[in-house]
Amino acid sequence: MALSGGLSASERQQVQQWVAAHGTPQQVALHCRIVLAAADGQSDVAIAQQLSVNRKTVILWRQRFSEQRLDGLWEIAPGRGRKPNYDIDKIAAIVEATLQTKPEGMTHWSCRTMAQSQGVSKSTINNIWQAHQLKPHRVETFKLSRDPKFLEKMTDVIRPSRPSCCVWMRRVKFRPWIAPNPACRSRRAAAGP
Repeated sequence: MALSGGLSASERQQVQQWVAAHGTPQQVALHCRIVLAAADGQSDVAIAQQLSVNRKTVILWRQRFSEQRLDGLWEIAPGRGRKPNYDIDKIAAIVEATLQTKPEGMTHWSCRTMAQSQGVSKSTINNIWQAHQLKPHRVETFKLSRDPKFLEKMTDVIRPSRPSCCVWMRRVKFRPWIAPNPACRSRRAAAGP
């Protein structure tokens, strides 16, 4: 059974490029192989056996290509992929605990102690800290905020889509410049202000 509407020469060339490209996701490459086999006149059953997929999958992608052409091959159905394990409230609680509290008898939180206190894995804590650029182990740059609304302000600055630098969280120390050796000091003094 050939594709309804056929496959033009330019579409065939594009689909073949996607199949051959190393950067094409395997799902998309499979969709392209189904379309190419259908354009060559193979039956749904033969395509399904050749590509080790269900016949309904072949029918679905032939239909989708007939309706949407090349754009339809790159579609991934909603709801696919790994779901986030923790909701925004849990993440906010972890960030707030990191910024507002210290563990008993210690100077700062570690991934393991925070994970144990919050009931999540240490890799989850690490991912949340990286996304919010929190480094409680860095004594010179990390400072607990005493502002009770700090988390609200921080989430206004840092959007989930782009966790940009939170420069205002860091303490900057200004030190006067001192030349590394006496010869440099004397030259600087001789040059004058």
